[in-house]
Amino acid sequence: MEVYIIRHTTVNLAQGICYGQTDVHVASSFVKEAKYLTKQLPHDFDKVFSSPSSRCAQLARKFQGEVFFDDRLKEMHFGEWESKLWSDIPTEIIQPWYDDFVNTSTPQGESFLDLYNRSSSFINELRHKSYRKVLIVTHGGVIRSLWTYLLQYPLENAFKIPVGFGEVFQFHFGTEAKDDYIIKKQ
Repeated sequence: MEVYIIRHTTVNLAQGICYGQTDVHVASSFVKEAKYLTKQLPHDFDKVFSSPSSRCAQLARKFQGEVFFDDRLKEMHFGEWESKLWSDIPTEIIQPWYDDFVNTSTPQGESFLDLYNRSSSFINELRHKSYRKVLIVTHGGVIRSLWTYLLQYPLENAFKIPVGFGEVFQFHFGTEAKDDYIIKKQ
């Protein structure tokens, strides 16, 4: 199965704000970014999946066919930190998460391992479907977790993987993880 995974387009939000599952608006450049992406990608997807977040849903709807929303494709839930400036979170509260974001949940939120488990569960379910070509519109954290899953890369190194707004990744998913490979990064 050929799988195209896109990170949502640029958001209309000041830099430095923690916005994981907060539903933020897309930037004024959305129309231009979406047009570019729809021209670059195929239009014969068997299935289009998306995070239910509006910044993903808006882009997913630009592609042909019905969009299927799945909560497992949501960004990491930062709990009490959502919509706060990273710099406003006290060091004594954020430091344990910085020290081990893989296993440490944010207050009232989740850990990166939680995100990894739910996103890889989506992929493991998807790989057993008979689709030929699939599009997934999701978030940077989810994409990084999928890279670590596919490459068997240590989770603590996930944020070393650059994932820009509107960036496209093309993968081949087999019926087993050993059959997966990366086709290209666009």
